[in-house]
Amino acid sequence: MSSENKVEDFRYELQRWKSYFQFIDDEISFIEKLLNSYVFEPTTPNLFERLEQFKQEFAKSNQKKEQLQKKILEQERHLGGISECTSKMDDTGYCKKHDRLRNEVGQYFGDYQKIKADVYGYAGLVLKRRKPVD
Repeated sequence: MSSENKVEDFRYELQRWKSYFQFIDDEISFIEKLLNSYVFEPTTPNLFERLEQFKQEFAKSNQKKEQLQKKILEQERHLGGISECTSKMDDTGYCKKHDRLRNEVGQYFGDYQKIKADVYGYAGLVLKRRKPVD
């Protein structure tokens, strides 16, 4: 693979991650509203504790997401410098750093999906089933 193709592949991957993180921002906003709403059966055992646990998990997830977004921006800047300074992608340090970031981002996406699935699974069990009486 030519170095120009490598640079474009890295650039595309970084843009894809940024796009997915933007989608996650929207999802987290919705899930936080859900967790803070009054749509759950109030008689559910340990409801408050479970909702608080989810809120804390999302707060930690959000911190990790923000750290990764900063790393992605750093990678973009570095990649821009590589493509301006040389026509050859011989910066093996960049490649290794990008691979590490790819692993971190992949791990984050997996962890985030698990938290989201747990919330949706729990919410599906404890949402109010009846329409409130007027």
